[in-house]
Amino acid sequence: MSQLLLGQTLGFIDNPWLTPAEDAVRHIRHGAVLIDGGRILEVGAADALKAAHPQASITDHGSALIMAGFVDSHAHFPQTAIIASWGKRLIDWLNTYTFPEESRFGDSAYAAKVAETYLDLNLSNGITTACAFCTIHPESVDAYFEASQKRGLRMLGGKVMMDRNAPDSLRDTAQSGYDESKALLQKWHGQTRLSYTITPRFAPTSTPAQLEATGALWAEHPDCLMQTHLSEQHEELAWVKELFPDQADYLAVYEHFGLLGPGAVMGHSIYLSDREWDALRDAGASIAHCPTSNAFIGSGLFHATRSHALGIRTGLATDVGGGSSFSMLRTMASAYEIGQLRGDALHPAQLLYMATVGSAEALHIGDKVGNLEAGKEADIVVLDLASTPVIRQRVAKAESLWEALFPTLMLGDDRAIEAVYIAGKRHIS
Repeated sequence: MSQLLLGQTLGFIDNPWLTPAEDAVRHIRHGAVLIDGGRILEVGAADALKAAHPQASITDHGSALIMAGFVDSHAHFPQTAIIASWGKRLIDWLNTYTFPEESRFGDSAYAAKVAETYLDLNLSNGITTACAFCTIHPESVDAYFEASQKRGLRMLGGKVMMDRNAPDSLRDTAQSGYDESKALLQKWHGQTRLSYTITPRFAPTSTPAQLEATGALWAEHPDCLMQTHLSEQHEELAWVKELFPDQADYLAVYEHFGLLGPGAVMGHSIYLSDREWDALRDAGASIAHCPTSNAFIGSGLFHATRSHALGIRTGLATDVGGGSSFSMLRTMASAYEIGQLRGDALHPAQLLYMATVGSAEALHIGDKVGNLEAGKEADIVVLDLASTPVIRQRVAKAESLWEALFPTLMLGDDRAIEAVYIAGKRHIS
C-alpha cells in the first residue's frame, strides 16, 4: 500500500558547492513524499499528492523537515565502545585504545553485540547508510553485515587487512588477508542491500606484499570499492616516507600498488601536495571528510572547498570512534567550524549536501540513496527543527529556510531526529 509522508521537504537538484544554494535545493513548505515498494515515487505539494492518491496512508510530520537519510562515508564500527577516549595522537591512539579493543572481535558474540549497538546508534542519529572498517577477523564482518541485513539497511564495509606494525592478535598475512577478503566478498557483496569494500587499513600497517595482493584483489573485483586512510597526521606522513622511501609521496604508495581509481575512498586527506590533489581528481577517487575526528585527535583542517572545486567526490564522515560523535548533525557543525578556521564560511546547503548526496556519490551509490527524489530508495530522516529550548528560541526569529535550519545543524543532536524510514518502513528504536 502506498503511503504519504507530510511535512516540509528538501531535496537537491544541483550541487550547492558549484551553484547558489537557492538554485541547488528544492524546498516545499507544505510538501509530501509518496512511497511505495520501498521507493520514493514522487515528491510534491501535499494538497496535490493527497488529491492524486486518496487511498494512500498518511503520516503527518507537521512542520518537521523530511529529507534523505544521512550517509556516513567512513567509520570504524569496532571502535564504538572506545569513542571519546582521552588524549592521544593518531599512532598512540591506535596502540593504546584501538588495537586492544579490535583484538576482541574474533569473538563472534562480542562482535555481534557491538554491531547491534553501532547500528542502533546510527539509526537514532538518522544515519541510514554507512561504509565501515571492520577488523581483521572475518567474524567482525559477518556480525556487521548480519546486523545490517536484519534491519534492511544499505551498508558497505569490509575486513581490515593489516600484516605489520600491529599486535600479533591483529595481523593477518598477505595471503590470508587476500583469501579471507575474497571469501567475505563472495559471501556478502550484492546480498540484499549490502556491498563489500576492500579495506587495507593504511599503508603503514601493510607490507608491500600485502598491498600488492590487495591491488590484485581489487583488480579482480572492480565493482567493489576500496577504502583506506590518507594523510591524516604529520607523524603518519613521516612514517610512510620511512617505510616507502622510493615513493614520491603518500598517495604514490597506493598508486604504485594499484590502489587508486574511481572506486577508491580516501579517509581524511588533509596534508595533500598539489600533485596528490590532481592525482585524486584525475583518478576519479573520493575523499571522506572526517571533521570531528580531525579535531578530536588533533589531525588538522581538511580543505573541503578545494576538494569540491576540483570536482572530487567528497563525503562527510563520523569516523567513529576517532570521531567524537555518532551525530551527523554534530559532524556538520564540526565541518562548519573547520571551514571557519580555514576562512571558508560553509553554507548550510553545502553541509547537508556532503552528509547526503555527497557521501552517496563518494560511495558510488548516488543512484540508490542520498537524495529526496523520485526513483531513490526511501531511506529518509525527519528533522524536528525546534528540538531543544535553545534551538526553539533561535528558530522563532528565523526569516528564511536557512535561518530555520542552521541552528539544528549547529546545535542539534539525536533529539532532533523525529523519525527514520528504511526502505519506506518507519524504524522503531
